[in-house]
Amino acid sequence: MDHNRRVHIIGAGLAGSEAAWQLANAGVSVALHEMRPLITTQAHQGDGCAELVCSNSFRSDDHNQNAVGVIHQEMRLAGSLIMEAADATKLPAGGALAVDRNQFSQYVSSKLAGHDLIDLQRGEISQIPVNEAASTIIASGPLTSDKLGAAIGELTGQDELAFFDAIAPIIHKDSIDFDKVWFQSRYDKKGPGGTGADYINCALDKEQYETFIADLVDGEKTDFKEWEKSTPYFEGCLPIEVMAERGAETLRFGPMKPVGLTNPHDPDVKPHAIIQLRQDNALGTLWNMVGFQTKLIYGEQTRIFRKIPGLENAVFARLGGLHRNTFLNSPKLLDQSLRLITEPRIRFAGQITGVEGYVESAAMGLLAGRFAAHEVQQGETSGQLSPPPKTSAHGALIEHITGGHLIAKRSFQPMNVNFGLFPAVEIPTHDEDGKKIKGKQKSIARKLANSQRALKDFAQWLAH
Repeated sequence: MDHNRRVHIIGAGLAGSEAAWQLANAGVSVALHEMRPLITTQAHQGDGCAELVCSNSFRSDDHNQNAVGVIHQEMRLAGSLIMEAADATKLPAGGALAVDRNQFSQYVSSKLAGHDLIDLQRGEISQIPVNEAASTIIASGPLTSDKLGAAIGELTGQDELAFFDAIAPIIHKDSIDFDKVWFQSRYDKKGPGGTGADYINCALDKEQYETFIADLVDGEKTDFKEWEKSTPYFEGCLPIEVMAERGAETLRFGPMKPVGLTNPHDPDVKPHAIIQLRQDNALGTLWNMVGFQTKLIYGEQTRIFRKIPGLENAVFARLGGLHRNTFLNSPKLLDQSLRLITEPRIRFAGQITGVEGYVESAAMGLLAGRFAAHEVQQGETSGQLSPPPKTSAHGALIEHITGGHLIAKRSFQPMNVNFGLFPAVEIPTHDEDGKKIKGKQKSIARKLANSQRALKDFAQWLAH
C-alpha cells in the first residue's frame, strides 16, 4: 500500500464515510480518522460511523417532484454507500425515506470496516495532515472539536460561522394512548416501504392549541453563553418555541398543519392543529416528534409535551436538545472542487461547507471523494475533475456554496437542496390536449422537467 498516495479524511460522519467509500472504490487508500469514542460530542451517543444525531429521516424520496428525491437518485447512480445503507434500513414514513438509525450506522460501519483500502483510525486530530498525504478531506461536521476548529481557523484565516441546531424528542410507542391518536400519512401518501398510514397523529382543538403555544413561549429555555447569543439559527431547523414566538399561527402553517388528515375518533370535527410522530427504529418501538426541535429545558419538555392529547403518559427515550453547528464562509474559501483556495491539498466536505441536511452533507462527501480520487489517480497536472453540471442537484449545491452567494462576511447561510438553486428550465406551454398549462399544473411540470434534466445531466457527468 502506497501511503504517500493515501488520502486522509477527518470525520467518519455521513460526509466522511461517503468520501472514504468513493475513494476506496476508485482504488485509492484512505485513512479515515474519527475521534469518537475517545472524544465525545454534545449530540452523538455512540461510536458508529455515520451516526444520525437529529431526525432519522432523509426527507422526500420523490425524484419526480422534489429536489431532495433528485439528489437521492443522483447519489444512487454514483454508487453511494449512504443511500445503499438508507435503502437497506428504511422504515415506513409516508413519502419520506426514514431509517432505523442504529441499523443504518451499523450498516455503514460494517461496509467501511470490510474494505481493504479503508483504515479507520480512532483519535482526535488537532493538526491537519498535509505534507505526508496525497490530500486531506476535512469532514468533521457541525460538531468539530475545539482543537481541530482552532486549526481550521488558523488555516483559513477566517472567523468561524455558526448556528444552532436542535434535536427533537423520541417517545416510546407503548406509552402513547391510541384511544386518542391514529395512524395516517398526509393525504394517505405511500412512500418507500410505506403503507399510507405511517405517522402517529395527535389532534388539538383551538383551545388546546392556544394553550400549547402559550406554554412554548413561556417555558424555560436553555441559557446561552455570552458568546453564543448572537449566533443565528438555521431557518430550516428552528426550535419549536422559536417558531411559536413568531406568531400564534406559525406552527399551524408548519409542522402542525392540520391538512390531509382525518381523525377517526372524531371524523366530523376538523382538528385545529396536528402533531405527527414518525417511526424511529425498525422494531417500531420508538417514535420521534416531527419538527419538534427544541431548546426547552428537560423538565419543561415533559410538562408541556404531556399536555398533547395521547401523550399524557409519554415516556421519552430521548428529550430534545440544542447543539452548536459550525460552517465555513465557503464562497470565499473554497473552489468548485471543494479545495481550500489557499491550500489546494485540503478539501472540505459535508455540513461544514454550508450545506444543510443529511443527504446534502453526504453528497458533498461523495463529490469530495471523487475529486480527490481523480487527483490521486490522474495526477495534479491532468487538471481537476470538473464539477457536476449546475442543472443537477449536486452541481446546484456546489454552485451555491462556492459561487452562488454574495461573498460577504456572515451573510452566507446553510442551505438545503431545492429547485430554487437550479437554473431555469423550459416547460411546455400546453398539454397533449392543447390546453394551456397554468397554476398548479405548471408547477408540477416545472418540477418534473427539473428532475428529468438533473438526472440525465448527472448520469452523463458520471459517464465521463
